[in-house]
Amino acid sequence: MSTTFPRLLLEHAARRPTSPALREKEYGIWQTLGWAQLAQLVRHLACGLADAGVRRGEHVVVIGENRPRLYAAMLAAQSLGAIPVPLYQDATAAELVYPLSNAEVRFAVVEDQEQVDKLLEMRPQCPLLQQIWFDDARGLRHYREPGLDSVDALVERGRAHDAQDPQFFWQEVERGQPDDTAAMFFTSGTTGHPKGVVHTHRALLDRAQAGARFDHLTEAEEVLAYLPPAWIGQNCFSYAQWLACGYVVNCPESSATVAIDLKEIGPTYYFAPPRVFEGLLTSVMIRMEDAGRLKRWLFDRCMRWARRIGPARLDGQPLPALDRLRYRLGDLLVYGPLRNTLGFSRIRVAYTAGEAIGPDLFTFYRSIGINLKQLYGSTETAVFVCLQPDHQARADTVGVPIEGVELKVEPSGEILIRSPGLLKEYYKNPEASAEVKTPDGWYRTGDAGFLDSAGHLKIIDRAKDVGRLRGGAHDGALFAPKYVENKLKFFPYIKEAVAFGDGRDRVCAFLNIDFEAVGHWAERRNLPYAGYTDLAQKPEVQALLRDCVAQVNADLAGDDQLAGSQVARCLVLHKELDADDGELTRTRKVRRGHIADKYRVLVDALYAGHTSQYIETQVTFEDGRRGMVSAELALIDVPVYPAVRRAA
Repeated sequence: MSTTFPRLLLEHAARRPTSPALREKEYGIWQTLGWAQLAQLVRHLACGLADAGVRRGEHVVVIGENRPRLYAAMLAAQSLGAIPVPLYQDATAAELVYPLSNAEVRFAVVEDQEQVDKLLEMRPQCPLLQQIWFDDARGLRHYREPGLDSVDALVERGRAHDAQDPQFFWQEVERGQPDDTAAMFFTSGTTGHPKGVVHTHRALLDRAQAGARFDHLTEAEEVLAYLPPAWIGQNCFSYAQWLACGYVVNCPESSATVAIDLKEIGPTYYFAPPRVFEGLLTSVMIRMEDAGRLKRWLFDRCMRWARRIGPARLDGQPLPALDRLRYRLGDLLVYGPLRNTLGFSRIRVAYTAGEAIGPDLFTFYRSIGINLKQLYGSTETAVFVCLQPDHQARADTVGVPIEGVELKVEPSGEILIRSPGLLKEYYKNPEASAEVKTPDGWYRTGDAGFLDSAGHLKIIDRAKDVGRLRGGAHDGALFAPKYVENKLKFFPYIKEAVAFGDGRDRVCAFLNIDFEAVGHWAERRNLPYAGYTDLAQKPEVQALLRDCVAQVNADLAGDDQLAGSQVARCLVLHKELDADDGELTRTRKVRRGHIADKYRVLVDALYAGHTSQYIETQVTFEDGRRGMVSAELALIDVPVYPAVRRAA
């Protein structure tokens, strides 16, 4: 698409000035911002930024939840030819130092007092940072820091600038070209410092438009923007595609109100990583445990019909009259009310991405009539690489290459991509750029997979993570840790899993309990507990999780290639894996190498055959304070089954 984000904004404002562009829930009431109002706000913000000294080509950091004025700030920066850099709102002050220093940031627009405090804390380490504007003034009335002001003051400054030079904004927007840098996104940093991924207007908008054409998106769609704007997945759905299509983006009041807001808005187009779908299903199952016997019987009976009939119905396959009648009855009694409870009554297209989704989880949502599909992409590819067509959604693939995408698989199994949406470069990192981009324009994804006979892409794992067992009964067997972890995480009682086995004679795993689900399970059995660590180490809880792992092993035994990846021993960690403790990325991806080093004593104890191991670990609390948590962890042996060859 040969245009820029600000030009698209102005086109929408000219063509449909009063149509809603953004909604924000404030004090329980939805406030609507029309396209013309948004264009006026962006104009004043852009003039204010220019008056403050923002210049073409420099970076402007934006930190916060999804907020209309933060979206407007990104558009304002782009209008001047500056480059917005969204950063994670839950990052610690220390985590912000590297991206701000790397991007030589002088200006930041943030949401509230929490973000202001973090920037002020790390300001001595980032002396270039001279100006911070905040959107929400609560708690900031008595702050007297130099260079700190409100977005309201920035708008007023811009209004005065605009009055003096009414042509300035239009001239700046016209100077912008499709191949100018539009934004920079920092990667998760699973193995070191995050890298700044530089994208142009052309790349982001080309992929946004290709995805929109694939699913026939229009300006009538409703989207709920509740994931971090710094994650390119959310950014593409609620920013790039928003401007490409012109649909409405709704911003929740807070993370605590997302479930309520979801039901009020009833989005037609929805996007979430698997962990969100896992959490929703866990809440459903907890409620069903509390239901009466008749309701549980009805739910179980209807869900048996749904699992057998629902996916085939959604895929457009012909159904016998009796199955159609059963599904209509189930829809009236269970599936329809359940979709309404989840806020999914109006969904036309729902996507999950970021990591693999468990097949049972995927089937559950499609069974109850939700058109859930998978997509494949990354920060470097502007998200849209492979998508699942309607009627071809399968749990074990991530779809087909869409318009403009070329894909090939090297003999090593690594997937290479050529697409108009590829990154321009890694900022200030030519070595890393050369590592992932070949001279003839292919991008090395680092993922291992293959194309099946129907042309759908199957992802096995990260290429660097796929390994082999060494020694023992499964010497040389394939080990794909992410595949094993995803199967474990399907169980509502297991929130996170980390599998080890490359170069070893067997597979062992760390598990995190889902505190809500396991806590509910314990309360129903009158099992008292004093907190997370106490609950995780209850013998009854460990027996529960051992049974879950054994079920995964039984399933793996039927896989010719991955039978050796059965988990022989496991333990339940005494604390939740946490991004603040460096164990997860901000997108909640496991930093397996870091965890293996940090908990080396536990890994060694599992492989040494010990029955228990004492561990003491430093943890970071929500307010930034640090403390210690310790426990004597039981090491659990799990049944491993002989490989079962399935009939062809």
